[in-house]
Amino acid sequence: MTTTRVRARYVIAWDGASHRTLRDGEVVYRGDTILFVGRGFEGPVDVEIDGGNAVLGPGFIDLNALGDLDTTVLAFDNQPDWAKGRTWPEDYVAAGPIEMYSDEEQTFKMKYAFAQLVRNGITTALPITSMFYRKWAETYDEFARSADSAAEIGIRAYLGPCYMTGVEVVRNDGSFYTHWDEDRGLKGLADAEGFIDRFDGAHGGLIRGMLAPDRIENCTPELIRRTAAVSAEHGVPARLHCCQSLDEFQSIVDRNDMTPLEWLSSLGFLGPRALLPHGVYITGHSRVSRTGDDVGLLRDSGATLIHCPLVLSRYGGTMESFARLKAAGVRIGLGTDTFPPDMVENMRLGISLCRVAEHSVTACSAADFYNAATVHAADALGRPDLGRLAPGAKADMTLFDLSDFGIGQVIDPVQTMMLSGTGRDFRTSIINGRVVMRDRLLPGVDLDAWHRQAQGQFEGLIAKYPLRTLHHPPVDEIFAPGFRNL
Repeated sequence: MTTTRVRARYVIAWDGASHRTLRDGEVVYRGDTILFVGRGFEGPVDVEIDGGNAVLGPGFIDLNALGDLDTTVLAFDNQPDWAKGRTWPEDYVAAGPIEMYSDEEQTFKMKYAFAQLVRNGITTALPITSMFYRKWAETYDEFARSADSAAEIGIRAYLGPCYMTGVEVVRNDGSFYTHWDEDRGLKGLADAEGFIDRFDGAHGGLIRGMLAPDRIENCTPELIRRTAAVSAEHGVPARLHCCQSLDEFQSIVDRNDMTPLEWLSSLGFLGPRALLPHGVYITGHSRVSRTGDDVGLLRDSGATLIHCPLVLSRYGGTMESFARLKAAGVRIGLGTDTFPPDMVENMRLGISLCRVAEHSVTACSAADFYNAATVHAADALGRPDLGRLAPGAKADMTLFDLSDFGIGQVIDPVQTMMLSGTGRDFRTSIINGRVVMRDRLLPGVDLDAWHRQAQGQFEGLIAKYPLRTLHHPPVDEIFAPGFRNL
């Protein structure tokens, strides 16, 4: 096996308990495993990589990674989103929803997303895609192709087709109901379990299985119970969007006279393998009037909240707060969940939102969010071999360039990253010992051609929005321009 040494001005090294900054350090790995972190490795090496004026750190772990051509961005200035194609109208359901992408387009959108994630310093991803343009949910076959795509790009991925037992529907009068199809959802869970049986550990361990039931309000109690059982049997993470909006919170309370987290606890879902985006609307939040101890449920269960600051802030929300929950002993990781899939931007914004929520500049630090994107996310997956640069860990690492004029003056490598940098400042990514990006290029990927293909595919999807939008208005009424066109 090839032995490779990577040098950089700064190395974010793991000392067994925390990250440390090592000046003018090096990391040596053989095959897919790190051998040495420090200075002056005395053994022979086959390949030298000199990162220069850069931060050599562990790759980020994105627990809610955009795996799509993001349609959430279409809602940025186009509200209410239920009237803009993000909730199915009842006549669309009656006519029979359709797949708005071909199989080839489904495969491409995931490959494109994997490439974007790698270029933003993300080395491990748990993808999330939109269900609004689907016939119902994701399929086994498309995720079999996605496993191959992830391996081709070289990203470490936790995969499993999303499934659900219900979908929100808007009536012509603007009222809402949930269309239920439990048999379909349970069949989706069975397919997801079949995917785990076939692909968990595939491609030399680069691919792992996960369970991905859709939003909590679209799941029946039986689906939640069975998901928890399959997760326990196979030892895989189960990710379920919850506590994301006030409407969702209230819908669960109205159905069950319990908060979403109380309901999940009653069904046996909360536990160390549970991953919960977005964890905003829980008891104690300023906009939640119901009382209870959601924070204690989270802490005692060992479940992990996935904080996605960028997409939350676009909808006017945030945690209250990262600092409060962290101090209470709640496990928190990070996710991107929207475009751009820029973990640096999410960390920078997360710090600001937390300090605003707490009215305190000392509420949280750059180190807190860096930990959430690395070691804490790895711990949520039960992977002490990820999220850190240490002997025995997987050779997943990135080089973040500090030499660009726009970076300005370096204060501290991690603080400067979050103050001045973006995901576009990552120059090299190494995953499982393979250099998957060098000088911002991915071997075998024509970025310009993929950019054009993605734009064309996105425009084709937008053209189909009237089919699934209430009252079926034309596209230019669904998505108004920022300024009127001349």
